[in-house]
Order: sequence, then structure tokens, then C-alpha cells
Amino acid sequence: MPLAAWLAESDDEQLIALLRLRPDLTQPPPGSIAALAARAAARQSVKAATDDLDFLHLAVLDALLTLHADTGTVTFTDLTALLGERADGADVRAAVEDLCTRALVWGDLTGGGALRVAAEVASSLPWYPGQVTVESTSPSAAEIAEALEALDAPARDLLDKLLDGSPVGRTRDAMPGTPPDRPVPRLLAAGLLRRLDDDTVILPRVVGQVLRGETPGPVSLSRPDPTVTTTKAADVDAVAAGAALDFLRETEVILETLSEAPVPELRSGGLGIREVKRLTKVTGIDERRLGLILEVAAGAGLIAPGIPEPDPNDTAASAWAPTVAADRFIESTPAAKWHLMVTAWLELPGRPSLIGSRGADGKPFAALSDSLFSTAAPLDRRLLLETLAELASGAGVDADSASRAMIWKRPRWAARLQREPVADLLTEAHAVGAVGRGALCTPLRRLLTGGDDDVVIAAMDKVLPAPIDHFLLQADLTVIVPGPLQRDLAEQLAAVATVESAGAAMVYRIDESSVRRALDTGKTAGGLHALFERHSKTPVPQALTYLIDDVARRHGQLRVGMASSFVRCEDAALLAQAVAAPATEQVELRLLAPTVAVSQAPISEVLNALRDAGFAPAAEDTTGAIVDLRSRGARVPAPGRRRGYRHTTAPTDQTLAAIVAVLRKVASAPPTGLRLDPAVAISELQQAAHLQESVVIGYVDPAGVATQRVVSPINVRGGQLTAYDPASGRVREFAIHRVTSVVSANAG
Repeated sequence: MPLAAWLAESDDEQLIALLRLRPDLTQPPPGSIAALAARAAARQSVKAATDDLDFLHLAVLDALLTLHADTGTVTFTDLTALLGERADGADVRAAVEDLCTRALVWGDLTGGGALRVAAEVASSLPWYPGQVTVESTSPSAAEIAEALEALDAPARDLLDKLLDGSPVGRTRDAMPGTPPDRPVPRLLAAGLLRRLDDDTVILPRVVGQVLRGETPGPVSLSRPDPTVTTTKAADVDAVAAGAALDFLRETEVILETLSEAPVPELRSGGLGIREVKRLTKVTGIDERRLGLILEVAAGAGLIAPGIPEPDPNDTAASAWAPTVAADRFIESTPAAKWHLMVTAWLELPGRPSLIGSRGADGKPFAALSDSLFSTAAPLDRRLLLETLAELASGAGVDADSASRAMIWKRPRWAARLQREPVADLLTEAHAVGAVGRGALCTPLRRLLTGGDDDVVIAAMDKVLPAPIDHFLLQADLTVIVPGPLQRDLAEQLAAVATVESAGAAMVYRIDESSVRRALDTGKTAGGLHALFERHSKTPVPQALTYLIDDVARRHGQLRVGMASSFVRCEDAALLAQAVAAPATEQVELRLLAPTVAVSQAPISEVLNALRDAGFAPAAEDTTGAIVDLRSRGARVPAPGRRRGYRHTTAPTDQTLAAIVAVLRKVASAPPTGLRLDPAVAISELQQAAHLQESVVIGYVDPAGVATQRVVSPINVRGGQLTAYDPASGRVREFAIHRVTSVVSANAG
């Protein structure tokens, strides 16, 4: 039975299931069952359909091709006999039924069955048809490698030729009786070639994989268990939460760094190697990890290239800087920040692990450049996480076991699911807090099951450590923070101390410059004393008290206001010294009185000049109160979405039902070979629009392709029919002169 006839006999639910599993068949909607069958059997569509199949399904297709189901029918009994004990009969039948749902296999599924397979399946398998079904599964990778080591140059050259091209080769040396010292007989005897007939040999699948340096297999038709460790779910969540906090903290460090000094964008896009190394040195973040954070931050819309405002370098050149969205990000809760970043990572259309390495052209992969672009990267990340989600909570994997499991689930992706790229994906997943100890964390499970954003964020809130309201002051003026601080307290501490080391327990250092920085923002000595006395679990060192009082006594003796700027000071000698200092010549300070000087330079320039001269000025407003004049840093406009992976949008069930309804109407419409007179077409379409009835029209598009479709006419005007097309779910226009027939959708 042809595929078109089999589909015509399928019920509506079966057709809807087919279109749901193979959404490419709906773009554009097929005009008839015959068109649907032709499209479903086309090579490109079959390849797309086999992308989603695991090793068992592809092995069943391989077996059907071996039994020549592409040219004739094969019974289910023949199929199970060929696969033998490698697969359970129930599993094979379930796989066949699923393949029928996808229209890759069709026929009678009852009893012994009479099965057919789409011919283009042969070109969609990631191996030569028959290699999985017929070839021996006994040689191990080590045994094959040992046999390869023993080969001489002619034999190895022969294998390399088959490896580079088709695995099938024709040679007279395949005939029985060929001298055994020739390369082909020796390779056949060693199991490194397989004879197809007297003139043809083939390179076995597993041998080819070993030659390419790939993980050999899969071989077993049973799903592998990648679990290598078992951990309590709570421990997994704790590790993932800690990693998430580190990732968020480092993201904010990078945002602050780029805010103060935007990084020039290369002409070819991205960041130069020298700039990345400078960022690594300034932030203290490892180069590989820095690249990941930059890519995820860009994917989340937190950084982008553009003309910074204000432009610290005054170059009017494109540079990477935080966007205005970064300010909202900083104000968000840790759980909300994590949700934004992990979602951006999951959909990131690139491979950050390549940064710093060199491509086939010898050029290095630059951070934030298009050279990292990969539409497959988000698919691979999701496959990894879905593989982990199938395991019990707390079940962990390593790169080797995850690679094997992922290749079994998606054999057609095997080349990019080898150990090294999977290890990179696992490293990324641990870094962003999606995985802990090789196991999936609870919030990520919520995300993968399609939970609402609020549900996922709430799940992350539960696993993040509760913010603390204290720290530990040390005698050497360091501050140890044994956990995440409450946000307002963290901001107060960051204003007066500088991060010295990060991690689960952060260490800050207080010195003269950090205290002066706090005073510059309007804080007082009394406020700083109160901060440390209230929140330190250890006694406040006397040295810190002295330091705060000493800096505060000297701070603000010079006051800067508007003239453009003015400087006032109760100490006339100090002001005279400031005016005479070489570092202040550029702002041209001029004494108006012993305690007042003015300048035409902006207040920010006067402040910087005085600080460069070694003074500690403070800015004041019109009331004399100290104000913080620090810039929030450079910003660029929030960009549109970076080029990303475009998912094939699955049509809604309503749309699928409409497409199937059209197919049924077209199939039941009476055929006609006569072309409809345009005047008659206009009359019938106007009547259908007036009665609000649907019709089946025959239509020839500009390419000459004839289709039939169900439409609901709205009006006819200027030689154009405006009608609602339920298959596409939108209003469309049709040229009347291209309409070949009009039949009521209710006819027949």
C-alpha cells in the first residue's frame, strides 16, 4: 500500500499526531493527502524526522532496510527474527508503532504485520544501511585499536580512503582465494573490513569510529544508565545554589568593570584577545569562565556593543558596555537574576568553550563574536539537561557516561556529542548553577517541565542560602562574610570595603582609600562606626576606629561647589596649597578670598584634579551637604535579541485540526478539469462571503503549483479575494484569475 493511501485511511487523530511530531510538514499547509505523503517521504523532511530518534528506533529502521522494506513489505516476525535477542519484542513493536505515527514506517500493525519504510530513510541514517543490524558487536574499542596498531602502511592507507569517503569499496581482492598476504584479505581476517559480496567490502561502523577518535557505539539496543554517583537532592541543590551565587557575583563584577571602562569592539565583532586578558587581570576571573559569563550576559541583554553614554574614552567608537537592562538586573533578587541568566545560557546560540582556541583557518575564536555561533548548541544543552532529568533526583553523571547516553538518545548528533564537547557543556551547567555534582538541581527540573517563571524562581529561592545580617571583623582590617549578605547590608559594606577574595566566604579589606570612598558618597564617621558595631560578630578593632576618625578628620576640609565650580576651605593655608599644586593647573583655580577659590572647569574635573594632587575634597550641594557625584558608569541602549536559535514552532492543536479538516474537505470535493470563468468565480465567492460560508477553492500560485484549500471569503474587490485561511490561521488575499474552481465546503 502506498504511503498516500495509508494516510488517507488514517483517522483525524493520527494525522494530527503526525503533524505535531513533524511540524515541518505544516509549513506551508499541504493542499492534499497526496501532497502530504510526498512531503513526508522527501529526503529533507525524513532527515528532520530522524533527528529526534534514539538508537533503538534507528536500529529498527536499519533492520527494515536490511529486509528491503523500502521496496516491498516485511512482516513483524521477520523484523524481530533479524534483531534476535538484542531487543525485546515489546520494545520493538512500540518503536514500530512510534515510527508509524511519524509516517517513516507504515502498513498493517496488527498480528504479523506488513510493514514498509520510506526509501529516503537510507540516506538519513548516520551509518551505511545494515551496519547496525548485520555487523558483529563483540570487538571492543581496545581490541580494534590493537588491531589497527599492527597494520602496515598499505593496509592503513586503504582504511583511511574508506574513512574519508564512502565506507563501501569495490575490489577484486574481496573474492575468496585471493592471496592472504594482500591488504584486503588481511583486513577481512582481522575484522577491520567486512565482505558484502565478491567485489565489495565495507568499513565496519565501530572501526570507523575508532579511526576518527570517537567513542565507539552505541551497540546495545537498551537505553544506557549514565549514573556514576548518587547524592542527596538537598546536597545537589546546595552545591548548585553556591555556584549560582558565584556566577551572579562575577557577572556583577564584569558589569561594573565594563561600566567604568567599556571595551572596544573589534571591526569583525567581539573582543580582542588583549582586551579579554586585560579583563581577566582586572576582574580576577579565569579567562575560560570570563568568556562564558560575557556570552551569557550578552545573551541576557545585559551587555551589548554601541556608543557608550557617557563615553569615558570620548572616542565615539563602538564598545561593549552594560545596557540599561543591567540596572534592573542589579536591583533584582538573586533567584530572579539566576532565572534570567540560566534561561539565557540554555538558549545561547554559541559555544563559549571555544573562546581562545583556534578554528580550522588557524584564527582564534574571539569572545562575543559570530565565530562562536552554533544553532546546535542550545539543542545539545537541552539534550544534556533532559538526559539528567530522566534520572532520579541526586543521580550524577560524568562526561563519559553523559556522552554515551546522549549519543544513544540522538545518534545523528554523535559527532558533536563526543566526550570533550559534552564535558564543556557539563562545565557550563555547573558554572551557571543548573547542575551540582553531576546531577540536575530542583529549580532546573521545574524549568524543563515548563513551569511558569514565578514557579522556577520560587524553587530557586528555596535552595539559595538565606541572607545573613552579620560579618566578622578581623584585626588586620579584613572583613569575613560567611554567606550571602542582606542586600542593603552588602551595599553598605561594599561602599566602605573592597573585595579581596571571593567564594563561599568572601573577604573584604578596609583601608584609607575605601573609607574615603565611603565618605565621598555622603556617609559619616558616626554612621560607619555604627555599621561595624551593629553588624560585626567580632569586636571592632581599635585600628579601624582610629582609621575612620583620621580619614574623616581630613576629609571634606576642601569643599567644591558650582561657579562653574568653587572650592572653599576653613584652612586658608591648605586652600592656598591646593591652588598652587601643579596637578590643579589644568582646572585654573583662582582665589576669591583666603578661604574660597573658583574654577571654570566642571565640578567633577575639579574633584579629580584635587584628588590627583593628594587632597581629599568632598562635593557639596547648595545647602552645604556632602553629595555623591560618581557616575553610574557607561551604558548602551538595550539591543534587540542577539541572533539566536530559531525553534520550529509547533502549531497549536487548533491549527493542526484546521489543516486536517482542509485535507478532508479537499479529498471529498468533486474533481473537475474545467477552469472556472472569473465572472462565475466572483459571483460564487461574493455569495459565499454574503452567506459567511466556507468554500474549497482550486488555486494556482505564481510558481504554477496547483493546490486546493478551504477558505472563508470576506470580500471580493479589485480582482482580489480576501479570505480567512484556517490552515495558516490568518487572512490572505488570492488573485481571482488564479482561482480554478469554487465548491462549497459543505458539498458531499
